[in-house]
Amino acid sequence: MIQIDQEIKKAMLAKNNAQLRGLRAIKAAILLAKTEKGATEEIDEETELKILQKLIKQRRESADIYKQQNREDLYKVEEEEIEVINKFLPQQLGRAEVEEIVSDVIKQTGATSVKDMGKVMGMANKALAGKADGKLIAEIVKEKLA
Repeated sequence: MIQIDQEIKKAMLAKNNAQLRGLRAIKAAILLAKTEKGATEEIDEETELKILQKLIKQRRESADIYKQQNREDLYKVEEEEIEVINKFLPQQLGRAEVEEIVSDVIKQTGATSVKDMGKVMGMANKALAGKADGKLIAEIVKEKLA
């Protein structure tokens, strides 16, 4: 959280509105998570990753809608915020690397059909937490089990 505050100050001084919007969104989401019922005072790294992934997912969905409606101005805003939030996530793995990890998970679970998708997804999501998009993981699991 301290790093976010420092980045917000830098963005304010640089008058970088796109960066400032993204950073404020991150800070707001983390503060909200801290004040949720049953939440502990400190948020662990895994929870932070989930929050950041959720923010990116929301912005991607909005950006897709704006793109379909030919609202380039709003689409651009969402893409700028995605770029800022991505800086705080670990390096995302490529499709080939994700396929390799998913194949290992399938071997470990002994999954043979799409019926086993839930079991495979659970382990794959844990193995790839913060390193790959859930949509990509699901797509690869479906391909491998089909």
